[in-house]
Amino acid sequence: MFHNKDLAVSSGKKLAEAKQALIMLHGRGASAADILAMAPYLNIADYAWVAPQATNNTWYPYSFLVPTEQNEPGLSSALQMLGKIVEDIKAIGISPKRIYFLGFSQGACLTLEFVTRNAQRWGGLVAFTGGLIGDGIDQKKYPGDFAGTPVFIGSSNPDPHVPLERVEATVQVLKNMHADVTVKIYPGMGHTVNKDEIDQANALVFLKK
Repeated sequence: MFHNKDLAVSSGKKLAEAKQALIMLHGRGASAADILAMAPYLNIADYAWVAPQATNNTWYPYSFLVPTEQNEPGLSSALQMLGKIVEDIKAIGISPKRIYFLGFSQGACLTLEFVTRNAQRWGGLVAFTGGLIGDGIDQKKYPGDFAGTPVFIGSSNPDPHVPLERVEATVQVLKNMHADVTVKIYPGMGHTVNKDEIDQANALVFLKK
């Protein structure tokens, strides 16, 4: 399973004209168009939106909680694809401090894994129901410093795919790396995104400039 950055769907402001960019990652079985449908509810009218499309609509084949080698080569391909997209955005003059990330479910897990492996002062991160990837969290994978990057993580308790324990462990890793993390757990919400999560993302990450 290999992923192609050229299948990404772009919308919002044109990258050449935008001052900031948002990379949006869909969940398993969904599509770039599905995650882009969330855009009108977010304070991102002045952003360029880039939504990669996973091959066969999945970023990696199994649960994010299995040993990472079981999710190869999809996982490494997806991480490499994200790296290439970031480099393309930087090449047109948008700095990492103005590059934002958002993901839902499998897309949230992939987003968290990528930004934490590449920690620096990003514009911000929104993870709707996700956690760091692997059967355990290996801190050696995450040597960087977020330097105050704003992060919002929302999830349900219980959630059928993302256990609360992994969300909490992920939050601790990000805080230890100096991310400015807000986490909200919604009792019995189910595997979805609610209005309060959207409001939190707008208030904490997608600030009006």
